[in-house]
Amino acid sequence: MAGMAGALEPHMETLRRELLAPDPAVLSVLLALIAVAITILLWRFVQGRRSGRRAVLLLGLCDAGKTLLFARLLTGKYRDTQTSITDSSAVYRVSRDKSTNVTLIDLPGHESLRLQFLERFKAAARAIVFVVDSVAFQREVKDVAEFLYQVLVDSTVLKNAPALLIACNKQDVTMAKSAKLIQQQLEKELLDATGGPAQLGKKGKDFDFSQLPMKVEFVECSARGSKGEEGDADFEGLEKWLAKVA
Repeated sequence: MAGMAGALEPHMETLRRELLAPDPAVLSVLLALIAVAITILLWRFVQGRRSGRRAVLLLGLCDAGKTLLFARLLTGKYRDTQTSITDSSAVYRVSRDKSTNVTLIDLPGHESLRLQFLERFKAAARAIVFVVDSVAFQREVKDVAEFLYQVLVDSTVLKNAPALLIACNKQDVTMAKSAKLIQQQLEKELLDATGGPAQLGKKGKDFDFSQLPMKVEFVECSARGSKGEEGDADFEGLEKWLAKVA
């Protein structure tokens, strides 16, 4: 028995060396498997956090048309609205899949209230619809850019990076500015704003929305609709975007 143990000893020593210093090819495979496992765990963690955020926030200045958009999305009907001083929320079911829904939250646009309500709901935001009055845009551009800047540099918004849609509303009016022009003007104003307390985009480069951590899209829409109060709203692009982010 002792002789057999002695005969096996060199082989056992070789096995110990192999276990302590595995083949490089085997080690590479093990490292790759570990990397894949970590990636899957991180992806599940991020998706879990995102799926827990079910709110779509409607933001914008006073009279941009947020509340009418909110009502049209939920009921399809026109209604007279007034400046909101509190939030309104309701479950919105996307048309392509009635089992998929988000919570629409219409936030006040008044200067003294809007950041207060953003603070309250920003952590729950899966997506943000920033509504712009396309008719009044030229005279309101600095105020629009200032509010949008405050949203974009918010630490919670930057961390969660919710999808962002700039909804260029009131396109039924002849004097409405196009989404392309609104995007160009906002990028110019936000470039000037980068001298503020927080930097937007890439340092040393002209700002554009593609530099942000969240995906930003622009769409033209009309909550009132081209046929007026008796007709339907014109916001197919908005509905498709909501279905995509839900």
